[in-house]
Amino acid sequence: MRALRVAAAVEALSLALLLVNLATVHTEVITSLGGPVHGTAYLATLAATWLVPATAGTRWRAAVPGVGGLLALRHLSRTG
Repeated sequence: MRALRVAAAVEALSLALLLVNLATVHTEVITSLGGPVHGTAYLATLAATWLVPATAGTRWRAAVPGVGGLLALRHLSRTG
């Protein structure tokens, strides 16, 4: 569960950084570093969701790019 929390946070923060960069200065260094970090965090979120005891609904929520990990965590906390 801890790995899911970390991966979800990194995924959401990296997406926010990429979007802010896109809307403002569009620095290529941030894009070239942030893109792979976001992609890796997305895959880690999916993998971590499959490792915890979860329902299919939780796993589908995790598949939403950007905020899926946070949605999955919220669903896990509500369903127990």
